[in-house]
This record gives sequence, C-alpha cells and structure tokens, in this order.
Amino acid sequence: MKKILLFLPLLLTLFSCHKKESYDATGIFEATTVTVSAETAGKIETMPIVEGDSVIKGELIAQLDTTMFSIQLKQLMSQRKSTESSSPDISAQAAALRSQIAHQQQECERFGRLLEDGATTQKTYDDATAYLKTLQGQLEALLSSLNKSKTSINDNSEAIYFQAEQIREQIEKCMIKSPLSGTVLIKYAEPGEYATPGKPLYKIADMENIYLRCYFTASQLADIKIGQEVTVIADFGGNEQYDYPGTITWIAAESEFTPKSIQTKDSRANLVYAAKVAVKNDGRLKIGQYGEVRL
Repeated sequence: MKKILLFLPLLLTLFSCHKKESYDATGIFEATTVTVSAETAGKIETMPIVEGDSVIKGELIAQLDTTMFSIQLKQLMSQRKSTESSSPDISAQAAALRSQIAHQQQECERFGRLLEDGATTQKTYDDATAYLKTLQGQLEALLSSLNKSKTSINDNSEAIYFQAEQIREQIEKCMIKSPLSGTVLIKYAEPGEYATPGKPLYKIADMENIYLRCYFTASQLADIKIGQEVTVIADFGGNEQYDYPGTITWIAAESEFTPKSIQTKDSRANLVYAAKVAVKNDGRLKIGQYGEVRL
C-alpha cells in the first residue's frame, strides 16, 4: 500500500506531462467580420434582418427612404426630354433652301444654253450664277448654325443623363445589401432612425470559414509552414472535444509577447509567433471559443 502511495505522485506528474504535450499550440477561434454602414444619408425604412439571422452575399438587409431621390430623378428626366425636343430638324429647316438652290441651278443651265445661242447677255448669266452661289453660302451657314445648336443640345442632354445616373446610384445605395454570406452578430439601428454615411448598421461574420488564431514558440517555427495540414481540437467544455482538419494560412513575421489567455507548449516562452489556421465550420464552432492545434 505504501508503494502505491509513493508512486501516485509520479503517475500524476506523468499524466500531467502527457496532457501538456497533447497539443502544440492553443488559441481562440475568430472569423472574418464586416461592419456594414450606410453610404448615404436617409431615414431607415426597413431592416428585416435581426441578430442571429443568416444572410447571403447581395441580400437586401436594409432600405433607406428614396422619396427625394425619386423626385429629383423625375425632374431630370423631364428636363432631358424637354431639352431633346428643342433639337432642330436640320433636314426640314434646310429643305426650302435646298429647293431654291436646285431651281437656281436649273436656271443657270438654261441661261448658259441661251448664252451659247446668243439669246441672252453675259450679265444675265453672271447674275444667275452669283445668286446660286449666294444661296449655297446661305445653306452652308444654316447647316453650320443648326449643327452647332444640335451639338450643344446633345451635350446638355448628356450632362442631364449623367446627373440622372448619379441619382440612380444614390437610390441604389439606399438599398443596403450584405457584402458577404454569414451570420448577423450585432444590429446597431432600427427602422425609423436616421442613417448617415459611415454609421454602422450591422456587424456580419463569415461563420462558415472560421479560423483559429494560435501561437507558436520560436523553437516550433521550423516545424510549421503556410499550407501545412494540421489537426484542430475544439474545446466545448468538460471532456467534450472535437477534431477538425485545418490548414495554416498565415504566420506572423514578427514575434510578440505571449497573450495572458494563451498556453504554449513551452511554458517558459515569453515571445511567440501568431498564426492562423483555417477551419471549415460545421455549425458548432463559435467566435471566442478555445481551441488547440496538433501538428
């Protein structure tokens, strides 16, 4: 009996050492989080998503009042329509002058034949030719004026179009959509409140692709590399633990002092290197949960 009592402390020490060596690093589970904010100012009309809801990328999660933007857009569209309607019909306005030129060309040809036959004078023929050139000059001036006017109107119409596009963009920004698929962690506002650019509305986390932020000592750096497959042990309290396949995706370039909440394989290590181990979440892993890594 005395021998058993003597060996009991030794057995406890060996068990303790074995337990310490069951992991190579420890850490806390984290996830990629995004704080969704408004990009424009306005009254919040709807916020159908609540904390704990799952959302998909591009899903509508909030909508601001668009009344003023819609009115401005209608005004611009009406202004553009009015501007375009004032554009001159070049063909119609030049038709009468073109007809006069065609008639005068015929007259010049007729006076030319008469001049050859001696039935008219040179002055009559020259007067007819000069009048034709005057009409042609008037047509060129008219076409130039009409083209400039039409170009100016088209430019104004295009400027109004881009103003309308800016309003449409503002309306689109009033439809706030989720930038990623994930879970809503925090809801910062409610319908009826006034949103301003940069004011947080939601905090969303990608809970499907979670990672363990763990710490390795300098002596362990030679045993780890980016892309390396490892085993992640998630601790759910008591003796309930689950193993997950993980991949090292990042290793810090500089050391840091060991965080107080972190245990290392070498308890004497003051400086450690942070690393991220990507884990596919089956729905059980939570942010802030304790985990271990086994190489």
